[in-house]
Amino acid sequence: MKRSAGKRVGDAKAVSASRAPASNLSASKLIDAKIEELGDWRGEMLARLRALIKQADPQVVEEWKWGIPVWSHDGIISTGETYKNAVKMTFAKGAFLDDPDGLFNSSLGGRLRRTIDFKEGEKVNEKALKNLIRAAAALNKAGD
Repeated sequence: MKRSAGKRVGDAKAVSASRAPASNLSASKLIDAKIEELGDWRGEMLARLRALIKQADPQVVEEWKWGIPVWSHDGIISTGETYKNAVKMTFAKGAFLDDPDGLFNSSLGGRLRRTIDFKEGEKVNEKALKNLIRAAAALNKAGD
């Protein structure tokens, strides 16, 4: 298959995930495309975070909103944003979550959201992150 600018031509995955209308591809396929489109450590990190989210909450729903991946269970748990120097998980109700392991490292002054910025080469505290994801889902389920 021909390649153009690192993307396969004539394949659904050749569509830029950031520009694809949500109605054309499922959220999961758009997330797959985004990971492939990144093609570097950010794609690997996003794929790893996605896997951890699914392990922590097997009932999580993948969505594509605002041009980014969103994971929900009775409300938004987290978004997955990619920037030049970071992959960011934004927890919609992070300000209301206990973070005993100190994972939140950005947007700490907000009244609602909290974020974790992952930089290239950083280790992920998988156990703590899964606990945070489970707590976010439980908070959503409680309706708080």
